[in-house]
Amino acid sequence: MSAKENTSRQRTVAVIDVGTTSVRMAIAEISPAGIIQILEHLSQAVNLGKDTFTRGRIDRDTIEECVQVLKSYQQILGEYGIQSSDDLRVVATSAVRESTNRLAFLDRIYIATGIEIDPMDEAEISRITYLGIQAELERLGTSTDTVVCEVGGGSTELLLVRNGQIQFSHTYNLGSLRLRKAVDTYNAPIVQSRQLMESQIRRTIDMFHEQMPVGQQRNLVALGGDIRFAASQLLDDWSIIEGGAVSTDALEEFTNDILKMSLDNIVRNYELRVTHQEAETLGPALLTYLCIAKHLEVPEIHISGINLRDGLLQEMALEEAWSKEFQNQIIGSVLELGRQYDFDEGHAQQVALLASQLFHQLQQQHDLEPRFETFLHVAALLHEIGLFVSNRSYHKHTMYLINNSELFGLGKTNLLLTALVARYHRRATPQPKHAGYAMLDRNNRVAVSKLAAILRIAVALDASRNQSIHTVSCIQKEETLILSTPDAVDLSLEQLALQQSSDLFEDTFGMKILLSNTMLDPRETL
Repeated sequence: MSAKENTSRQRTVAVIDVGTTSVRMAIAEISPAGIIQILEHLSQAVNLGKDTFTRGRIDRDTIEECVQVLKSYQQILGEYGIQSSDDLRVVATSAVRESTNRLAFLDRIYIATGIEIDPMDEAEISRITYLGIQAELERLGTSTDTVVCEVGGGSTELLLVRNGQIQFSHTYNLGSLRLRKAVDTYNAPIVQSRQLMESQIRRTIDMFHEQMPVGQQRNLVALGGDIRFAASQLLDDWSIIEGGAVSTDALEEFTNDILKMSLDNIVRNYELRVTHQEAETLGPALLTYLCIAKHLEVPEIHISGINLRDGLLQEMALEEAWSKEFQNQIIGSVLELGRQYDFDEGHAQQVALLASQLFHQLQQQHDLEPRFETFLHVAALLHEIGLFVSNRSYHKHTMYLINNSELFGLGKTNLLLTALVARYHRRATPQPKHAGYAMLDRNNRVAVSKLAAILRIAVALDASRNQSIHTVSCIQKEETLILSTPDAVDLSLEQLALQQSSDLFEDTFGMKILLSNTMLDPRETL
């Protein structure tokens, strides 16, 4: 069924999150207008993280536990009539992603249930989290920076949002279950255990201090089951739908109480509210939130009821989730990376503008999905950052810097694809022997060639670096693509640059290129 047909009717969908300590499912209805109504939440404890973070692999018994949970969920999906793979999304986080037998786990699940699990990387999780929390961030307003923090079992995710755009995004290997397991190996007294955890938390805080220095006014929004439990105990009117705010002082007092209790006492004191597995992560998670709040010097913490599954449902409700809206979400972190490497921002913005225009006008020729425009736009903005390293072979340095950066929302494969497009904006055309290129499947290799060919044209159109060309029209006449702009009188530099850099475009699309400053008839343009 096509996306258009899907959005013309009421859809019943489900998302499953194979997490560090449990497997959770949310079932919802999505209206034709994209409104989400949750029908049912389910959660079953499966301690995948305990295996991965202590032994590095998921035990066979734990895998079979997960199989049984997913089979029981399949029965419920059948009762709701959810059968199409388009209406079910199943993801896994760090406990699966980091296990040495990840492939064996994924294969066993598929053999037993037919379910394909997507082990999401950090960048993809950040993007999905932002989709879920975006509406709440808008309610907080854009006049003050907002830090979004989620402490999971295996990792801590931080987003810095400024003026509605992601400014910084990173996922750290600091998780509540990791902390618990690290401390348990020392078998230390309660006071010393807290000191050991605080030491690890401070090391992580030191890593993001440069991006989030103290002394600046900002909001802190916290996500996660542990902080929601704290809110339910500290706020009389706590609502998972509305969320709430807890003072940092109140959280500190509650965290101190929790850390003084044994795991058995936590379970007894909060009977029917906390399982033994949840008690393991509660103290370390709350201590992490508290340390971050105190470092940021915020008087209170806004606690949200949003979770990863909400973001996944939001993505299912959106049309063209990888189009202009997604591009706007990531642009802040991309520009920050460019500034870190002293790029020519005016030229970069101009090339990105022209590349996007060419992408849309040449849609019939390249036949790529909207998400590829995002990769082209990012590659255009960052195509010269390698100059920070050296003038010599800087396009290769550009590829390295992009591929080893953490750009919000771009997972490993998409980051490599983007890095390759930027690498090929000059010099050699894509070759099988080139690092990274051979790792892509055929469809992505073809996409790299198409996008790099377009990028080379966009770069040539600002050869004078005076950003004089703002509008480009395209018309194909037989085997020639005519580019026309009314913006510039003298195009001699751009015409020369096109002659020198159009080989990849000609090889990829089978068309020569001509540049003219004569305005084309709108009826003739592509």
